[in-house]
Amino acid sequence: MIGGNRPDAFALFQNHPNPFNPSTVISYTLPQSIRVRLSVYNILGQEVATLVDGIQDAGYKSVKFNSSSLPSDIDSYRLFAGTYSDVRKLMIVK
Repeated sequence: MIGGNRPDAFALFQNHPNPFNPSTVISYTLPQSIRVRLSVYNILGQEVATLVDGIQDAGYKSVKFNSSSLPSDIDSYRLFAGTYSDVRKLMIVK
């Protein structure tokens, strides 16, 4: 959790730091309790990590992603929350 107030909209933010090695933080907001899936995909579109998969309460969220088992790459991460979906790019540098 990175805040105390309830957000009024869904949002997916750029990870930081970016580029990174070996870990980064991905933050997002949920205006309501909802089923959430946050996954990381490689450049071929294959899912390489699932960071969140379940119902979460409303609020400001952050997840640490450790890429130590993955090669250098330009990947993407996608948040699905109900009908909301957004995607951002991240860069793993070894």
